Amino acid sequence: MAEPKTVPTDASVADFLAGVPDARRADATALCALMTKATGASPAMWGPSIVGFGTYHFVYASGREGDWPPVGFSPRKANLTVYLADGIDKHADLLAKLGPHTTGKGCLYLKRLSDADPKVLEKLVKTAYKALDGRIVRS
Repeated sequence: MAEPKTVPTDASVADFLAGVPDARRADATALCALMTKATGASPAMWGPSIVGFGTYHFVYASGREGDWPPVGFSPRKANLTVYLADGIDKHADLLAKLGPHTTGKGCLYLKRLSDADPKVLEKLVKTAYKALDGRIVRS
């Protein structure tokens, strides 16, 4: 079975954030601070471009398993991508109050951090983090 491609690394989150292009750097730094506060966890690099918080272990019926952060983000060129490993659908009530955004299966996309209500975003991150951190999830 293939090893997961995205795994925690020893790379510096501060160095990664310092290397984010100017147009995204302030948002990425502020989002990192918000997620650190919401989770109480230290940020860690997962692969070359995802800042993750905490970890949980997943085991699929197929036998595939691995570790992943319950919440994380990546400052992509088009959007700030916020990863919520417990799924987007579980947070419909908070998302309705968040402000302009789009979603994928486990991702929340924000054009600018200032578009989002910071209190709602913090609650969303905190809720998603608590749902999975330190857990083993079987499906």
